[in-house]
Amino acid sequence: MSHQNILVWFRNDLRSHDCETLYQASLAIQKTGGQIFPVYCFDPRHFRHTQFGFPKTGAFRAKFLIESVANLRENLRSLGSNLIVRIGKPEEVIPDLIPQLEINSIYYHTEVTSEEKGVEKSLNKNLKSRNAATTNLKQFWGSTLLHPDDLPFAIAKLPELFTHFRKQVEADLLVRPPFPIPKLPTLSTDLDWGEIPSLAILGLAEPEACDRAVLQFHGGESQGLQRLEHYFWQSDRLQVYKQTRNGMLYADDSSKFSPWLALGCLSPRYIYAQVKQYESDRMANDSTYWLIFELLWRDYFRFVAAKHGNRIFERTGLRDMDIPWKEDWKRFELWQEGRTGFPLVDANMRELAATGFMSNRGRQNVASFLTKNLGIDWRMGAEWFESLLIDYDPCSNWGNWNYTAGVGNDARGFRFFNINKQAQDYDPQGEYVKHWLPELQELPAGKVHQPWKLLPIEQKRFQVRLGVDYPHPVVDLFASAKANEAIYNSL
Repeated sequence: MSHQNILVWFRNDLRSHDCETLYQASLAIQKTGGQIFPVYCFDPRHFRHTQFGFPKTGAFRAKFLIESVANLRENLRSLGSNLIVRIGKPEEVIPDLIPQLEINSIYYHTEVTSEEKGVEKSLNKNLKSRNAATTNLKQFWGSTLLHPDDLPFAIAKLPELFTHFRKQVEADLLVRPPFPIPKLPTLSTDLDWGEIPSLAILGLAEPEACDRAVLQFHGGESQGLQRLEHYFWQSDRLQVYKQTRNGMLYADDSSKFSPWLALGCLSPRYIYAQVKQYESDRMANDSTYWLIFELLWRDYFRFVAAKHGNRIFERTGLRDMDIPWKEDWKRFELWQEGRTGFPLVDANMRELAATGFMSNRGRQNVASFLTKNLGIDWRMGAEWFESLLIDYDPCSNWGNWNYTAGVGNDARGFRFFNINKQAQDYDPQGEYVKHWLPELQELPAGKVHQPWKLLPIEQKRFQVRLGVDYPHPVVDLFASAKANEAIYNSL
């Protein structure tokens, strides 16, 4: 059998552990001989603007991506390989590399959403048009805990309720073992490997460092594995995950794996294997189960996107509800900037703006406020999250916004988050709010979440002037929710 050269196209799978494309390529090369050429493309379309005019990939996301690609190159070099980096559309870059590198096959992990699928189709089309149709395109699945082939139903028959999905898959849970880090053939050093671009080259400014950040996130497989090692084994926080996961202030309140999962720096199957190891070595309890439960939610959103396609991006959502959403930019900007007059909302939005991260509890609250209190088009919020969040994943982001806006397949009607109650439940002493809203620092715990109730004498005593140091509420919390609920129920 003649030797073959394989191009491994990296996308949202920036790791060497549990990487089926690399592993299968290494097996093929062992049989036939040849070379493996890992490639990553910085697609300029990812650095344009969204429909509502936000940077599609903001500075926080881009910085985390650059760090992740750089770390992938380092890890591949440690295996004797390397990473070819280009700036350009993959469907144009890859066909150009095929004759240069004498490529026979292209291995890649497939995606499910329209932009990513469109790139795959364009690549296939361009290969045919350039008489490279003999190049074998081989796709793999590597983004979820469960493989779609192992589900107890076809994707087309995916249950429309998460609970039904979970119960069916848990009845006979099958998680494939992670693929080992492969042995790779040594690549020559005289190739044009390409430079990893700076933020400036991508048209972005360096984000300001924030000393209030809950955790200093750094991209890359090595950092993701280090975070898991810390959270599971060094700090032993997995055993209390369920009890602390809704905390918003401290680094170890929750696992914080999501940024590394989003770019594939961490494999969900590897996390699962480590949970099982933890259960064997230390303990199995509700918390160890709950982390797996959250990975199943992540899977579910991806399978929903695979089933329903572009409907997750449409204004009417998966429930086809024609709600008259507002495009109120004045109020939207107050929400963006954390100036709504509701401290829990404002603290979370300021954390997002300053760091590119926000807790899951915070996301549910600010999304509920935007849609159920302000009545603003949920897609504006989804695109703002897309721009800023370092853990942005189209399936989870748009699936969650569908859900919170009440237009998702698994929505629970008009689910309104009572900001006042949420604040008392999850930040009873006001520590989180004071951390991000220093102007409320002097307020006692009993008053910090509802500053609009402060009497003039109290404002003077606690050094906060409403309408000057901190804004008045942009809406009446309950009256606005009642009005939007009436619109929702009429549909």
